[in-house]
Amino acid sequence: MAIQDDERPKKQVSHEIGQDLSQLSVEELAGRIELLNGEIARLQSSMNLKRATRDAADRFFKS
Repeated sequence: MAIQDDERPKKQVSHEIGQDLSQLSVEELAGRIELLNGEIARLQSSMNLKRATRDAADRFFKS
């Protein structure tokens, strides 16, 4: 049974910091930007949660 193109798993877009970008199309670059912006938002959210937890602990132990 042959696998059709639409049944094959899609290759996940990944990005390696510092990689050569000269071979990527405009669409691929836009996809990388979207991927990295999502990762930045995820990192910022995690950082904000950790800061809030640390600030709450600081307030608790300074009382």
